Order: sequence, then C-alpha cells, then structure tokens
Amino acid sequence: MAAESNGAANQPGTADQGYYRHDTPQQDLRVIGKPLRKVDARTKVTGRTGYADNLSLPRMVYMKLLRSTQAHARIRSIDTSAAAAMPGVVGILLGSELPNQFGILPVSNDEHTLAIDRVRFVGDPVAAVAALDEETAWAACRAIVVDYEPLPVIGSPAEALATPEPRIHDYGDEGNVHKYVNLQFGDVERGFAESDLVRQDVFFFEGNTHLPMEQHACLADYDKDHKVTIHSSTQTPHYLHKALTKVLAMPASNIRVIACPNGGGFGGKSDPFNHEVAACAMSRKIGRPVKCSLTREEVFHCHRGRHPVLMKAKIGVRKDGEIQALDFESHLDGGAFGSYGVASTFYTGALQTVTYQLKNYHFRGARYFTNKAPCGPKRGHGTVQPRFALECLLDKVACDLDLDPAEMRLRHLAKRGELTANFMRIGSMGLGECIEKVVAGSGWKERRGKLPFGRGLGLACSSYLSGAGLPIYWNAMPHSGVQLQLDRSGLVTVFCGSTDIGQGSMSVLAYVVAEVLGLDPMKLRIVTADTDLTPVDLGSYSSRVTLMTGNAAMQAAERAKEIVAAAVAEKLEVPKSNLVFADEHVFDAADPSRRMSFAEAVIAAEAKFGTVGTVGSYKPPRSAARFKGGGVGPSPSYSYTAAVVEIEVDPETGQYTIPKIWVAHDVGRSINAALVMGQIEGSVYMGLGEATMEESAYRDRSHKGKRVFLHNQPSMLDYKSPLAVDMPEVVTYIVEDHDPNGPWGAKEAGQGPLLPIMPAVANAVFDAVGVRIDTNPITPERIFAALQSKAKGGEARFGPSDVPAVAWPEPRVVPPPWEGGDGKEVASDAPAPTRSGGKG
Repeated sequence: MAAESNGAANQPGTADQGYYRHDTPQQDLRVIGKPLRKVDARTKVTGRTGYADNLSLPRMVYMKLLRSTQAHARIRSIDTSAAAAMPGVVGILLGSELPNQFGILPVSNDEHTLAIDRVRFVGDPVAAVAALDEETAWAACRAIVVDYEPLPVIGSPAEALATPEPRIHDYGDEGNVHKYVNLQFGDVERGFAESDLVRQDVFFFEGNTHLPMEQHACLADYDKDHKVTIHSSTQTPHYLHKALTKVLAMPASNIRVIACPNGGGFGGKSDPFNHEVAACAMSRKIGRPVKCSLTREEVFHCHRGRHPVLMKAKIGVRKDGEIQALDFESHLDGGAFGSYGVASTFYTGALQTVTYQLKNYHFRGARYFTNKAPCGPKRGHGTVQPRFALECLLDKVACDLDLDPAEMRLRHLAKRGELTANFMRIGSMGLGECIEKVVAGSGWKERRGKLPFGRGLGLACSSYLSGAGLPIYWNAMPHSGVQLQLDRSGLVTVFCGSTDIGQGSMSVLAYVVAEVLGLDPMKLRIVTADTDLTPVDLGSYSSRVTLMTGNAAMQAAERAKEIVAAAVAEKLEVPKSNLVFADEHVFDAADPSRRMSFAEAVIAAEAKFGTVGTVGSYKPPRSAARFKGGGVGPSPSYSYTAAVVEIEVDPETGQYTIPKIWVAHDVGRSINAALVMGQIEGSVYMGLGEATMEESAYRDRSHKGKRVFLHNQPSMLDYKSPLAVDMPEVVTYIVEDHDPNGPWGAKEAGQGPLLPIMPAVANAVFDAVGVRIDTNPITPERIFAALQSKAKGGEARFGPSDVPAVAWPEPRVVPPPWEGGDGKEVASDAPAPTRSGGKG
C-alpha cells in the first residue's frame, strides 16, 4: 500500500481541512487554498451544496486525472500538499478512497478507479483533481509528487511468457498469462490425413484504436438526496450503472446514468472508465457537479482498442478446396487490464466455422498481460484478426490448387440452418449472392490475374454476429426492453435503454413502432439510455441493437396495436381482424370510410381500458453450445459480406493506391437503406485505415540505463488515419436474405462489412506484384521488403515466422453434430499438455 502524504486536504470533514460539505458552516466556506468571501444576509446560499452563489465561484467544477509516467512501478508515496494549496482547487481524490475494483466482465474486475499501490502502464490514472477551471486542475495535477519504484516491464506476449514474476495481476491462468483456451471439435489429424493439400502459415495483426470524433466526457452530480446522476458518452449505460454501484458502494436505485448521443464509439466506450467513476466520487466528496473531458492523448491511453494478435493457421483441403481440417492458434497482447479480453480470446476462434463448411476444427488461444494500454473491443470485436489470417490463407490455397478464389469459396459455403462444428446455429446465409455481386461488378473473371504488373484485384469474405447470444452477466432476464406510452393527443413515446452512437438506433426504434402502428416516424418521441426512465438494454455493442431492440419494440407495438384495435372495433362496430393501421388512421379494410384518426383511436382505448401503455422485451433463443466457452459466438443470426479491392502498386517503392472497392453485405432486410449504406461504407473506410496505415505501436528504448516503454503515437498528428481524400470509389450492394430471427428479417450492418477489407487488400497486393504480406497494416515498406526479398531469390513474403512455444492445457473435446455430439464436452483421451510453436 502506498503511503499517502497530502496533509489535511486528503481528509475532508471540517472547514479547517480546506473542504466544504453539505453540513459545513456557511461562515467557514472555502476552497482549498482560497477562503470564500464571508457570507452575509445579502448573499444567496444554495441549499444543496452550501456554497456562496456568486460570479466568483461557479457551481460546476472541472476534474483532471494525473496519469502514470511509468509503464510498471510500485507507488511508494503520493504527496498532494502543493496541489491542495493552490488557489481554485476544490478537491483531490486518491485511489485509497475507492478500494472496490470494477471491470466490464465479472471474471476480470481488476481495475481501481485510481491506482492504489501499483501502476501498470503509462497513462494509468493515479489521482484526480477538481478545480474551478481546467487550467488550474491541470496545474494541480502537475504539482502532485508521486514516488515510484520501477518494476520489470513486460512489452510483448513472449516477454509475458518468459516473465511469470512479478505478475501484473494476481489472477489469471498462470504467471502473466491472462487466459488459455483449448477447444477441439472433431479429429483434425484425421482431417489432415484425408486432405490433398495441407498448408500452414503465420500471421500478425497489429493493434489499433477507435479514433471516434468525440472524445470521452462526463458530467456527474451528487445531490442533496444522496443520489448521483452522470451524463456520459458511454455505449453501455447499464454496465456503467453496475460498476458505479459496486465502486461507490451505493444502492443501485440512487445512481442514474444518462448516456448522451455519442460522436462515435466503435467499441471504445463499451467499458466503464476511471474518469466516469472518479467524477461521481468527486462530486459526492465535494458536493458539486463535476465535469471531466479527456484530451485526445488520454483517449489513446484509455484505448480498449484492437488487440495485436499473432496467429498460426494450418489448413487441410481437398483438390476442390473443401476444408477437411483447420488448426488455428492465436496469441493476444491484452495490455494491462482484463477489459473484454476473455471474450476477445474466444472470439478469435468462435466465428471461423460460420462462413465455410468446416468438418474438423481445433482452436487454441492465449491472452497475455503486458504493460500497455488495455485492449478491448473494436468494431468486429475479436473476429477481425483471425478473418485476416483465414482469408489470406484461403487465397493461398486457391493459388496452390490453381482455383479461382471466388469459385472455391462459393462451392463450400456454410449452409442455411446448419449447426456448425462448434454448435453455432446459422440462420439466413446470403454470402453466395454477395460473392456473385462483387465478382460481376468488378469484372473479376475477366480481370483478375490479367491486369498489367502492378495492378491487381483481391477478394475476401466475412461473417459477423447480430448480437451476442448471452449477456455479460449471465441471467434469465431479457437483453432488451421497450416501453410505449400512448397519449390521447396521438403522441407515442418510446422508452428504451439502447444508446445511439451514430449508428441510427433511435431511428430504428421509431421505424419499427411507426410501421406497426401506421404512424409517421418523425412524430414519435424517443427516450433512450436513461437508467431512471428507460427499461434495461444491455448496450450498443456486438451489433445487437437492430435485432434485439427492434424485436422488443415490435412486441411492444403489437401489444399496443391489440389494445387500440379492440376499442376501435367496438366503436366502429367492425371485426377487429378487419382493422388496418396506416396513414395515422385506423380503418376498416372492407370499407375505408369507416375510420378514426390514431389520436381518436387512443382516446377510445383509454376510455375503455384506462391509460394505455405496453412493454416488449427480447431474449435470444438458447444456444446449442453447452461446453465451457460456448457462450461466446452464438447469435440469433449472422451477417455476411464479400469485398473485392482493386489496387495499383508501384513495384519500385511499394507505394500503392486503391482506386475502387466493391462490397456486398447480407443485411437480412434493410429497414432503412440509407443507414445501411452508411454503415457499410463507414466500415469500408475504417477497414481501409486498418489495412493501410493504422497501428498502436510502442516505443521501446533505453535511456540512462532504464527501459522507456510508452505509446509511440498518442495523438492524431502521429497516429495516421485516412482522410476524406483517401477514400476510394465504393460500389455498395445490399443483399437481403430474410432472417427468421430479425425484425422483418433484419440483421446487423454496423460491423461485419469491415472484416473483409484488410485481407482483400493483402490478396490484391499478391495479384498485383506477386508478394504476400502476412502482417497488417499492409504498408509500402512491407511490400517493398517483400519485393526485395523476392528479387534476391528469397521468400516472396513479409510476415512473422513463428509463434511463442506454449504449454497448452488439455483440450476440451466436443464432438461435432455429425458425430453425434450434443454440444457438451466429453472426456479427453489426449496426452498430457505438450509444447507447440515454432516456424509456420
């Protein structure tokens, strides 16, 4: 435990200690280091905080966080006395005041609001300061003196394996390994033996970050009723509410979370964050509203972005490309905390089976703690990296077999309604049509392999889930709820806990309800993401909102329609089954002149039944997967995407441009075509950034005999991302393959279209100049290095050659459905754990 030396300022309770509280005598009110003017009869004093209400003392204060400058160190002491004495400082918060840990997953509640005894990465929050303005808060942070004792720095999965002590966390599978996964479906060795071609390769996908336009921000207010309200740019108000309840040790009913419409999230605002908890704690401590807005650099430190993943894939196929066996291994650099990491690890293996038919499958994954900013979910959570590996590998297989990569994929697609090797249930499956669309649009058959040297086409496909089949905290309750209130004016108000992060979820609510009730969507009122007012929705992540919230809204609207129809049928003296809801009226289909306006219909219903309100909810169907780890991957439905990328490479330098992309996405049913197109093309843009330039690299240097390990690019000056002028022409096809589990057949469109872009670029590079780039991003330097190697008679490739040697635990063996499996694991006959790894 760190010794804390911050004088009286760290122990509020009386006015003499420099803090004011609700019970502080008015005559002694002051801020730290600056007494207030004496209160007299002419001064208005607010009842909720007890401070003088005048222009020199604004009611709201600003909070900033002091962050660690060390990658890994023990905290010896924290001296806040100089900061406490600064004029304008009103509160200081240290980690020891908030000992309860939090996290998004119940298996990895490993974060403190502020570091207590140890920091684990550069940027780890150590103290919080509230002041009358941001400049003073920053200055006070710089005045805090922290004495660190450096600890060994772990900068990679290989170092995590080689350095079991000191452990970054006291939990995990062993040493600095957070999680091991070993799952076996069928007999891969038999599959390889029955294959005509067996190929093995190693791939690396560098981590990157979300880069939303809007940075993280929140405003917390602890009131006189001992309740706290926080407005925050969060994607998951329900889970933030849960974290605040735990850390603040307050009744859940005394905490209100209001998620503001986000200026972009992409998964980066899915965790509960330190600044959100600290702002609530600070407001409770000093009795004033507290605002905290992170800088762009701080957002880089919060991170929770894409994991860097090293992968080894071994595949066995028949001469026609039919996959007999796949052995896939992933190694995730998780950073300093758990975040969604356990789920991320499973996701690197879970969805390999829902795109192409796969008979035998062995998946091993490991996530490691390192002293980097924590990784988490980014658009396409956990599935982007393995999709890059698999689609590049399939392109190589097609070339080895002299097959057309598009035709090979078309022959062996997973089947509609199929139960996969790992017990994922496929619903609708429009990938075939997606491939056909982009092949025809791009002139693939006429142009691939026939363009001049330096120009090429690359194809890749993908699949993604429409919401996770299980909640983060397993329970039997609905994943999404919607409540409708029908007013006698004809107004329908829709209440739902989902958060709009730019993907149009509020619009979806309006469209669904309006369609059922025959109303103009613009005339509905939508109230979302307020834990005091709206039913629980688990959040905007995993592309779940359209399907899950849409189904809940449809159920609530159908129930309201039933109530209103009963009253109207009685009033008009027509059969209820004859009634049509359209154009803001309810009328008899046999005689449309017999009608009522919707407002009159609601009045009739209210007169007959009382106040009209309904609820709807949605819970996904039960998964067939019963094995440990089977909770990650099941979804009510899966979306599918195919993309063709055209590329022009300068073989002298490796520089390249992408003039055009064709992308087709199976959305099930498009509820709003403009929104779907926007999501698809936004995914293409983000995928291009990841393919061509984005990476969260770290500097690892030595300075005066000490290791310096910190983020290489924590600003938009150095972290490169495409501009509008870098966006190529995109031809978008919406494929509608109705899914029985979605509202009117709809599936997701917000994440899946990103996945094929990176491997399509890599495959296009090969078609253009004949070299393989097995590391993402696909930079000109890497293309040039591969071309140089090829010219010298070496390998026409750039990429990793091996993976760490790991003593894997015994596999969980689950017989696939076609071998009589029931989704449960069986006793393993496997030998004791053996080491694997080495060259691919």
